[in-house]
Amino acid sequence: MFAVLKTGGKQYKVHAGDILRVEKLAADSGETIQFNDVLMLGGESPVIGVPFVDGAAVQAEVIDQVKGDKVIHFVKRRRKHSSKRTKGHRQKLTLVKITEILTAGADKTGIKVATGKGDAPVAAAAPAPKAAAPAASASDDDLTQITGVGPAAAKKLAEAGLTSFAQIAALSEDDIAGIDAVKVKPEWVEQAKDLAKG
Repeated sequence: MFAVLKTGGKQYKVHAGDILRVEKLAADSGETIQFNDVLMLGGESPVIGVPFVDGAAVQAEVIDQVKGDKVIHFVKRRRKHSSKRTKGHRQKLTLVKITEILTAGADKTGIKVATGKGDAPVAAAAPAPKAAAPAASASDDDLTQITGVGPAAAKKLAEAGLTSFAQIAALSEDDIAGIDAVKVKPEWVEQAKDLAKG
């Protein structure tokens, strides 16, 4: 029996025991994952999905996270005063071993669904409204009055908990080094001291 699965924008024909190199998946080595996008099941009675086969899945074990072969992209413009540019790229891949092909009951297995590196879990997207809470306070100062602080930097400062001139003016060098959200410049601290005075 074989299955045709889709992952990373590509299709793979797999049998149990096959080892594949697929686009990077969010999984650690030794972990068992499940591909639910099965386009076709083959064998004695083939089943073709529309576009996917309902209830079918392919389970695999992650062997390792690897990099593909280096691809060189070279551009040369001919003639006098021309230019050349060389770029290299190594695609991040996941090495998986197919363990089982399920024809039904994929939703009841409880095994982690294979997702790409860019896909974020739905639960992780929920905390986004927190960023709006600091801006609602009445005691907040307009941090864009500091030279070099634009709207984007002011938002990052608010996310770091700095919403007033007094808070920025009170920062020490150790405090500045501990802020990861935005690089606070020493000039900002001096200007914040002046603005906090009025």
